Amino acid sequence: MQKYPYNKDKQQAFQAAQQGYEEAQGLFNTIISDSASYGHQLKHLKNEVNEAYQQIENALEVASEHQRSQLERFQQDLQSMVSEVNQTE
Repeated sequence: MQKYPYNKDKQQAFQAAQQGYEEAQGLFNTIISDSASYGHQLKHLKNEVNEAYQQIENALEVASEHQRSQLERFQQDLQSMVSEVNQTE
């Protein structure tokens, strides 16, 4: 029997959001604008960012106060990535 399934769900949701954010960030850091596969990488990055946003939104629904501030920072960082990529297109 689970004693605290809600807290476990909160932690899992947060970890999924954090992982999605880190994957998007890692991909962003590897993109080189003059690379031959830049277009493909950019499309992949946009998919990762969208997925990370969705995971963050899901996690925000159940997040603790501490997790919420971290998730909001992830969102801001993702927005910065998108802005930077859009400037180089």
